[in-house]
Amino acid sequence: MFRFIPQLINLLAAGILMLSFAMISQRRIASLINLFALQGAALVAASVLLGYAAHNQDLYVSAALTLALKVILIPLLLYRVIRKLKVRWDVEPLINVPTLMIAGIALVIFSFSLALPVSRLSSSIAGGSLGIALACVLLSFMMMITRSRAVPQVIGFLSMENGLIFAATAATNGMPMIVEFGIALDVLVGILILGVFMFQIREQFDSLDIHNLETLKED
Repeated sequence: MFRFIPQLINLLAAGILMLSFAMISQRRIASLINLFALQGAALVAASVLLGYAAHNQDLYVSAALTLALKVILIPLLLYRVIRKLKVRWDVEPLINVPTLMIAGIALVIFSFSLALPVSRLSSSIAGGSLGIALACVLLSFMMMITRSRAVPQVIGFLSMENGLIFAATAATNGMPMIVEFGIALDVLVGILILGVFMFQIREQFDSLDIHNLETLKED
């Protein structure tokens, strides 16, 4: 069983990357939330496998936190937000989907080239997945800057945090537990603040298009 764990982790890493590509091409906000929850579930599975292989109990706690926050609590909060705001569809991305896919492939190639020296120095069995983790971060960032609605940008931010957690896990076999709890608390507080922010945008402009904020600029 142990000899198959690196292959399983790489398979889950590939799944996380494919979900990132699916998210940048998705227009339906409810589907975006589902993809984010699936990405969180894949991260949970990878953390559990790596914890088992590395005999690191902290990774089990990390997986439990990710399951509670990224797979259950935050998706439920986001569903509640879109129901309250009566949002179902996102507007077209600022860049068309085929161009986004090509740019995404270029980011993946760049990520693997950038992460290769670090992967060679890593002693983790998942060190080879560092390039995928970095690619997920960059794809999520691209999703944030190519969407004009607040909700997809929030999901992009949360997906970026998934990539950062996976990168830290792949490179170092997990972070110290105090760091894990600190990140979990920051994410939870951040999503609550962003929820209030989205309600305020909707109340002021009757839309979640952040371009409306340009009207607040002084002449």
